[in-house]
Amino acid sequence: MSESGMEDGVGDGVGDGALPGSLTVDAFDVRVADIADIDLERLQALSISVGWPHRAEDWQFVREVGHGFVALDEIDRVLASAMWFPHGDDFATIGMVMTSPRLQALGVGDWLMKRVLSASAGRTYRLNATRAALALYRSLGFIGHRTVFQCQGEARRSDRAAPIPAPMPAPVPAVRRLEAADLAAVTALDERAFGISRAGLMARLFGQSVGYGLERDGALVAFALCRPFGRGHVVGPAVAGTDEDAIAVVQPHVDEHDGRFLRLDTHLDEGPFPLFVARSGLRIHDTVLTMSLGAPLTDPSTRAPDRPVTYTLATQALG
Repeated sequence: MSESGMEDGVGDGVGDGALPGSLTVDAFDVRVADIADIDLERLQALSISVGWPHRAEDWQFVREVGHGFVALDEIDRVLASAMWFPHGDDFATIGMVMTSPRLQALGVGDWLMKRVLSASAGRTYRLNATRAALALYRSLGFIGHRTVFQCQGEARRSDRAAPIPAPMPAPVPAVRRLEAADLAAVTALDERAFGISRAGLMARLFGQSVGYGLERDGALVAFALCRPFGRGHVVGPAVAGTDEDAIAVVQPHVDEHDGRFLRLDTHLDEGPFPLFVARSGLRIHDTVLTMSLGAPLTDPSTRAPDRPVTYTLATQALG
C-alpha cells in the first residue's frame, strides 16, 4: 500500500474534470481538498462537531492507512470528510464519512461519497453506516447485512465482574502475549476471518497494539489486539473460532484496563461472548449497520473451531 497519498487516483480526483471541483451549498461555495493536506486540529474539530471521539492521533493513523477528501467552505473550515482504505487492488472499506450538522441535509456527504467511489473505482466495498447515513448509502447501492454493537464503559476485571446466571469459561492457560514474530500468523488468521488480506493494515495495527494470542498444536487459533483510541483504548481486531477462545484472548485486555475506559465493536449479539462483554462493564452505547457494495460479508453466526470470524472490529471505519 502506497503511503504517498496519491494511490488509486487521489491526485487525479480533485478537479480532474470528471466531477466538479466546487459545489454551491446554502448560498456559499464548498470546495474539495485532499484529506492529506489538512491540519489534524481542523479534522478533529469536525469529528468533535458530530460527536465522534477521534483524537488527532486517530486521524493521523487513518490518513496513514487510507485516502480521502474533505469539503471546505470559503474560509477553509472543514465541513465534511470521506475516506477509503484499500486492501489489494479490488477491495476497500469506507469510513470517516461525516458532515457538519448544519449541512447534513444539503448533499455534501453524497458529493464526497461519489468522489470516493470514483477515485477508488474497480473495487468492492464494505462500510459501517450510522442511522443518519443509511439513506445515503442505500441510494448508492449499498446493501445492509448485520448490526454492529458499539460496547464501551469502565472495564471490570474478571475477579470483580458482575455475577451472571451461568459460570463463564475458565481462562485458557495457553494464552500468551504476542511478539513481533507473531505478525505473519496474526495476519493470516485475520485474512481467514475477514475474507481479504489486510497485511498492510495489520502491520500498522500490530506496531501500536498490545496483543494476546491462543495456540493449539503450535498454530495460532485466536488473537486480540488493543491500542489507544478515542476516550481510552479499543480492543480490535479480535479473531477466533469459538466464543470461549475469543473470551480467552480479550479477557487479558479487560483485566489490564480495569477501571478505565475500554471499547469494542462486535457483530455478536448472542452466546457467551456478548454476555462476557456486558459482564466486563462494556455496555451497548450505539449501533451501526455493516453494508457492502458487491462484497460478501462473512456471517459471524457460522463460527466454528475451523472457521474463525472477526469478533471485534479494528474500528468502524477499518472493519
